[in-house]
Amino acid sequence: MFPTLGHLINYLFGTDITLGFPTFGLMVALAFIAAAIVMASEMKRKEKVGLFNTFPEKITVGEKPGIADFLSNGIFGFLLGFKLVYAIQNSDAFLKEPSAVLVSTEGNWIAGIIGLLAFGGWSYYQKKKSALPNPETQTKQIHPYEIVPTITMIAAVSGIIGAKIFHNLENWDDFVADPIGSLTSFSGLTFYGGLIFGAGAVIWFVRRRGINFISIADSVAPGLMLAYAIGRIGCQLAGDGDWGIENTNPKPAFLSWLPDWAWAFDFPHNVNNEGVRIAGCVGEYCSVLPVPVYPTAIYETVMGLIIFGILWALRKKLDKPALMFSVYLIFNGVERFAIEQIRVNTEYNILGGITQAEIISSVLIVLGIAGTVYFSKKKTHVKI
Repeated sequence: MFPTLGHLINYLFGTDITLGFPTFGLMVALAFIAAAIVMASEMKRKEKVGLFNTFPEKITVGEKPGIADFLSNGIFGFLLGFKLVYAIQNSDAFLKEPSAVLVSTEGNWIAGIIGLLAFGGWSYYQKKKSALPNPETQTKQIHPYEIVPTITMIAAVSGIIGAKIFHNLENWDDFVADPIGSLTSFSGLTFYGGLIFGAGAVIWFVRRRGINFISIADSVAPGLMLAYAIGRIGCQLAGDGDWGIENTNPKPAFLSWLPDWAWAFDFPHNVNNEGVRIAGCVGEYCSVLPVPVYPTAIYETVMGLIIFGILWALRKKLDKPALMFSVYLIFNGVERFAIEQIRVNTEYNILGGITQAEIISSVLIVLGIAGTVYFSKKKTHVKI
């Protein structure tokens, strides 16, 4: 496996470099970017057919600078100098494990103070230069797709927090054993925790701007499925534990075309260091599973891409409010409930053993079916 970008580059190009940026983190970033692109495209299309309108946003021009203007960029400058210079000074440790360096309290204080003064002072100076004797309040019309970057950032931060919380609740013993490691690790994210927290934060954001969340949800639904598929590629590359149950069954004849590693895989060099030690291996990631398992992340990537294709093909037909998102909930729930049957996950001791994902996916299926039946009867569209 390729727990870091360095491992992947060395495998592809035969190099021998140390680059500790996690492949899972890279794929998560690409997943959010893909979702944002799809969402913006849909919002532009919906605006052209009258399903979205611009909305007013008041801005004040010519305000005098204050301490908040200095700190808003000054804090960023401090963190940049504090961590960047320290990372350069400790390049070996940073390249080996960037996350450990970035989340530590270690840094270069002198560079941090210089960054604070430079960034904060420049921001203060620029605003003072454009200040007016009498500041003016103007109203600007904003296209909904213009706020997609902000929505994406809010969803990313809140989603990762939610994914971490749900994962640690689901694996409480591991969290108690190593709380700091569990919170700072790039592996160990629960999708439904991210979906719930991300959705809640985005709802709060758009409602404060008078935007109908249903229209946003319909626009992002296909992108969410695409992002899920891309994120699962990261799980497979890193070997982060999101794999299936043991699979010692012979590959069926009708699947003879399928590569052996896509049927049963032992995840050598997995990022969680689970399994037994690989003989002769030197370094941090030297474990392999003693018994091969179903590589469920591959299956979820394939299913996610297929569902994205279906949703994208149906997006112009599922044009009634909340209908697209309802159909997405059904597909999402069915896909996850199905994969749980061969996936390793913590089971709750109820109903003969059921996982957190099975409970949530069942709820999503019910909500999706109810929403599809209800909203398909609606004759009007929703505008913001």
